[in-house]
Amino acid sequence: MMPRGKEDRSKSSNKKDAFQDFENKTSDAWDDGDDDLLVMANIQMSLRDVQSTAKAVMENHSKQFSAQNQQNAIKDHVTAVPSATSSHGAGPGVGVRLNSGWRPPKSTPIRYTKDVVPDREATKLEKFRSVLAGPNTDLDELRKLSWSGIPKAVRATAWKILSGYLPASVDRREPTLQRKRHEYFSFIEQYYDTRHQEMHQDTFRQQQLGLGTILKDIPRMTSLAHLFQQQVVQEIFERILYIWAIRHPASGYVQGINDLVTPFFVVFLSEFIENDVESENFEVSQLPKETLNTIEADSFWCTSKLLDGIQDNYTFAQPGIQMKVNALQELVKRIDVPLYKHLEEQCVEFLQFSFRWMNNLLMREIPLRCTIRLWDTYQAEENGFADFHLYVCAAFLVRFTQDILREHDFQGILMFLQNLPTHHWQNEEIGELLAEAFKLKYMFADAPNHLSKKK
Repeated sequence: MMPRGKEDRSKSSNKKDAFQDFENKTSDAWDDGDDDLLVMANIQMSLRDVQSTAKAVMENHSKQFSAQNQQNAIKDHVTAVPSATSSHGAGPGVGVRLNSGWRPPKSTPIRYTKDVVPDREATKLEKFRSVLAGPNTDLDELRKLSWSGIPKAVRATAWKILSGYLPASVDRREPTLQRKRHEYFSFIEQYYDTRHQEMHQDTFRQQQLGLGTILKDIPRMTSLAHLFQQQVVQEIFERILYIWAIRHPASGYVQGINDLVTPFFVVFLSEFIENDVESENFEVSQLPKETLNTIEADSFWCTSKLLDGIQDNYTFAQPGIQMKVNALQELVKRIDVPLYKHLEEQCVEFLQFSFRWMNNLLMREIPLRCTIRLWDTYQAEENGFADFHLYVCAAFLVRFTQDILREHDFQGILMFLQNLPTHHWQNEEIGELLAEAFKLKYMFADAPNHLSKKK
């Protein structure tokens, strides 16, 4: 048996031989150049040699970096992986050295894509102009285009035609405008200038109530407060509402009608405002008197056309609104049972929150910009203000179902319904609302018995 000392020396010798064999048989990348480094460590170098060598290396690196930048500028490429000559190092890293077949991936040129929305809007505008150019406007085609929104540049003309104020014939439009505008100001001369006479005192007192509503309520629409605080605008509204009340003695003026003039006035005013000037900041007094007269007369006639279709909303006891509120209640009962039961359990009656929706056509619930977009579709729909509005109100209420269900008392529900979070709404939200309303109309309009109360 070998002595323990010799045995240990033998094992140590065997380990050393094994390591030397491994070192001789392998060419590890970690060891490449190590001998050179050891040799260099033994060489005595002067400070001048070190500085000159470092300067040469830096100059060479700077030249390579500049050349690479020029090459990139010419090719106009974006390189995903830094090259070996990048500012992050003078040579490839260990991973690159171990994989001698590595090549940087091909760079991908930058591609610029144009926003297609302006092109889409421009195409839509061209379609409108083509339809409106005549000689006879195709009303069905105009309604079809208008349903999804009317471009601002042609909205005023489209509204006048869709409301029935302007004829479809292009040749008849200008004579019609001149005749109707002259007719309106003849009413002003005949009735407004005699409003203080005894025979018109009752009507004028009622009109004054309406003027008070304009002065108090319209300026509260913060997005357009400055516009409606102007004296010239309030005088225009006073004349419009007074003449309408005189010409409709069956209903007279009813609070809320003043709101219905607003969209027409703003849309017709926009015809005379440059694109870079917003309506709320515009000084109406800057416009010529003739232009103001044009806006006033057109607003009167279009408002009159609208009210002709919903006049039962404003006659004694407002039976039209009562009927629409009941229809809304029956519709919601069928499309959203949990919401209907929740309102019923909390003793919330539809009349308490939806009367204003019907009376003001949702104008107090959504921003004016959204009302204008909504009215594009109302005027495109047959009897849009009278019939389609019901389905819009149903879709509007159901949109807030989850918020209403979170309110567990009468006061909380009414407070929420009277202050709905719609101030941020834009055309996108109105488009979604109209889509839901159209679905409801498709399901229920041809089956009116579904909306009748069952005895």
